[in-house]
Amino acid sequence: MEHRAGALVMGIVNVTPDSFYDGGVDDAPSETIERALRMIEDGADLLDIGGESTRPGAPTVSEEAELERVIPIIEGIRKHTDAVLSIDTTKAVVARAALDAGATVVNDVSALRGDPEMAPTLAEHGAWTTLMHMQGTPQTMQQNPSYTDVVSEVASFLEARIHYAMTHGIPEQKILIDPGIGFGKRLEHNVDLIARLGELDRLGRPIVIGISRKSMLGALLGLPVESRLEATIAANAVAVAHGADMIRVHDVKEGRRTADLARRLRRHEA
Repeated sequence: MEHRAGALVMGIVNVTPDSFYDGGVDDAPSETIERALRMIEDGADLLDIGGESTRPGAPTVSEEAELERVIPIIEGIRKHTDAVLSIDTTKAVVARAALDAGATVVNDVSALRGDPEMAPTLAEHGAWTTLMHMQGTPQTMQQNPSYTDVVSEVASFLEARIHYAMTHGIPEQKILIDPGIGFGKRLEHNVDLIARLGELDRLGRPIVIGISRKSMLGALLGLPVESRLEATIAANAVAVAHGADMIRVHDVKEGRRTADLARRLRRHEA
């Protein structure tokens, strides 16, 4: 995964009926594949395909259902492009099938805690992984999130998970980290994490940020999810300016321009 002038852009390809923004989109597999390929045309560096919603309170999905949702999409995309594909899952069985189908990255919101077979699976396949911080589970994470210092606690957690991954055969250079905006955090925790994102630089790994259209933006501006594009652009620009190396977005064309400009301004490049 090579950097452009700006931060990398990860396009979100949800294959779920209940995601917070694009859930319920009843696309046929061919339409989902076309939508994914348009994201590549719009400048996505990689695509993140997910078959289980991780919105607050979302129910769990069986391995069989998740496989039925994501594998045809990964196979279909791979027939048309050699773009980097990521599978958003906490299940080793799903990760293995996705890697066999052409994915090379596993985005695990549990940071390898959800399935003891996940780390060995990634090591065996030589896969990249994104390790995300989450307090609790998607079912419980927003019930009563509490921190003394959210940034230092997130950093300590991610440092421990990097160590775990490395001791289980995953090379350090194939690890990305995500502070988990909205995952077991109150509004003030999310704001603090974005403002102090540079403090995660000490971990020495690329930082992925996922803010796209999230409820924190709605809370700050009083906007429904469908009206949060401009807020997403602004928040991502601030995140890149503070050290984000990759932004995870629903709107790729806008995300691409945001990432490129924010990184150039950060580097003082005319």
